[in-house]
Amino acid sequence: MFAQSFDYSAPKTLEEALDLIANGAKPLAGGMSLIPMMKLRLAAPEHLVDLRRLKDLDYIREQNGALQIGATATHHAVESSPLIRAKCPLLAETAAAIGDVQVRNMGTMGGSVAHADPSADYPAALQALEAKVVLQGSKSERTVPIAAFFVDTFTTSLEPGEMVREVIVPVDSSDTGTSYQKLTQPASGFATVGIAVRVRRVSPNLGGKITMVRIGVTGVSNRSYRATAAEKALEGTAGSAAEIRNAAALVANNVDTNSDLFASAGYRRHVAAVYAARALTAALARTV
Repeated sequence: MFAQSFDYSAPKTLEEALDLIANGAKPLAGGMSLIPMMKLRLAAPEHLVDLRRLKDLDYIREQNGALQIGATATHHAVESSPLIRAKCPLLAETAAAIGDVQVRNMGTMGGSVAHADPSADYPAALQALEAKVVLQGSKSERTVPIAAFFVDTFTTSLEPGEMVREVIVPVDSSDTGTSYQKLTQPASGFATVGIAVRVRRVSPNLGGKITMVRIGVTGVSNRSYRATAAEKALEGTAGSAAEIRNAAALVANNVDTNSDLFASAGYRRHVAAVYAARALTAALARTV
C-alpha cells in the first residue's frame, strides 16, 4: 500500500523544525516505525518534518555525571559508541538486539522512544536505567522520568507541539552488572519478552548481598514497566539460584499481559520468569 499524500520539510535548524512541529507537523527521525504505519494507513500525517539532517540532534556525550543521547543518534551509533560501551553497557547491549543491520543503521533512539511500541527493546533498558527524556517545544522544554513518559500502547506524555530532543541515562559504576535478555518474535524482530537488569552487590568477588537491583520489562504488557516486586524480593539476598528464581517468578505478577497469535498471555508470563532469571544470573556474574 501507499501512504496518503503529505507535505515534506527538511529544516536546516532545530528552531525551524520546532516551529513546524508547533503548527501540527509530525517529526520524522529514522522512519523505521512511522513509514510502515503510513503505508498501512495506520498513521496519516499531513506534514512530515525530517530531522535527520539536524546535527544538533545527533550526538552521544557525557555531561554532569550522565550520558546524553540525541534524538537522531542511530541504534548502530548507540551499539558501537565507545562511551556507551564503557559507561552504560546495558544500553549498548540492548541496541545490538534491535531488528537487523539495516534497521540499526537507520532507526534512531528518539524515534523509537517517541513511538512507544510496547514490544520495543529500548524501553526495558531505559526503565532499568531510570532514564529521563528531554521534551522540547518551540517555547518550552521539560525533562520527564521514563516511568512517567510511557503511558500506554503507542502513547507517551508528549504534548502537541513537542518532540523528543534527547535521552539521559546514568553513568554506571564499574561494580554494576547488567544484562538484556530477549525472546525475539521471528517475523518482526521485536521482543515477545525483553528483560533488562542492573545489579550491584557488596564485595561481589566474595558473593556479598545484593544492594541494588533494577528490572525493566518490555513485550509483556501494554507498556514497559519496572518489576518492583521482583526487585524488592532480591535486594538484601545473596542472589542464590533459588532466590533468583523466586524473584523472577514475580516479574509478571498482577500485570495485564499481552496475548496474540504468536504468544498467549500465559506463555508470556512463563517466558518473562525464565528470561528474568537468565538476565539476573548474567548481570550478577558481571559484577566485579
